[in-house]
Amino acid sequence: MTPVTILTGFLGSGKTTLLKRILTEAHGMKIAVIENEFGEENIDNDILVHDNAEQIVQMSNGCICCTIRGDLVKALSDLNSQRDAGAIQFDRVVIETTGLANPGPVAQTFFIDDEVADTYRLDAIITLVDAKHAQQQLDQHEVVQRQVGFADRLFITKADLVTPEALNDLKHRLAHMNPRAPQQEVDFGQAELKQIFDLHGFNLNDKLDIDPEFLGADDHAHDHGHDHDHSHCDHDHDQCAHEGHDHGHAHAHHDDAIKSFVFRSEKAFDPAKLEDFLGSILQVYGERLLRYKGVLNMRGIDRRVVFQGVHQMMGSDVGAKWQPDETPNTKMVFIGAELPKDIILQGLERCLV
Repeated sequence: MTPVTILTGFLGSGKTTLLKRILTEAHGMKIAVIENEFGEENIDNDILVHDNAEQIVQMSNGCICCTIRGDLVKALSDLNSQRDAGAIQFDRVVIETTGLANPGPVAQTFFIDDEVADTYRLDAIITLVDAKHAQQQLDQHEVVQRQVGFADRLFITKADLVTPEALNDLKHRLAHMNPRAPQQEVDFGQAELKQIFDLHGFNLNDKLDIDPEFLGADDHAHDHGHDHDHSHCDHDHDQCAHEGHDHGHAHAHHDDAIKSFVFRSEKAFDPAKLEDFLGSILQVYGERLLRYKGVLNMRGIDRRVVFQGVHQMMGSDVGAKWQPDETPNTKMVFIGAELPKDIILQGLERCLV
């Protein structure tokens, strides 16, 4: 299956610079690029295309989230058909979203459409964050928070333009929003390819790293309004805006709609109770759940049970055996918008044996 990397980040965060660096390095990989930008003229194409070796598909005049069920599926299908016919060659795909897009519906495409799911494997979502403007962007645009929440890896750009204290505050805020995404400073797109490709962010595995500093963070609630929500955008963009509410954040006075929380326990889950509870949570709050993942201790199973999901789509599998020197335990992280943390945590507690 062909691996796919989604490259996202707000306007001016450095996506095109990173993509240009990927395409021009002598790595021997054949990469197809799907771009989505607003406007009739796609200037990025002039920046990126240096020879005919790169296959670049453009989807202009529209937010990628609003055309995701059509244009993206068609673009991926057309690429595969051309490859089968011998017209082009590629062994991986990079999707660069517009800076205003929520990457959630892009990711969902790889689970919803059967043809896409049979041909392509979503590897990871990489989000670029502009250190100089990120705090303001995170305050003003919920879509930026969603881009952070969906990330498997965060690249912080323009770090040299801010003070060490400001950079540390930003990193802390990002970790509070998404503790499962490693952070890395990147100058002018100079990231190693091993930090971009084959991250297996959507693979089911036993590893669930959660930032230990995040676990000890205290919440402080503040007021703030938010801007654009693309998560279910099938109408006029002006109707997508909604008002924010009270939210918490650690370390600095920020009010983020996108937050994360963790559930831990050494008690085993009752499988039937957990299945019923997660099903009800996904039905009610699925659109607000960006990413969630867990390594579970289940009654009657001597192995880890691994699960993860995007919105209402969840997958699970049996992982490695618990070792004799290990205490079976559960770790679950939830990342989402205005999630009822107390309801979910209390509900999970009631699912324990």
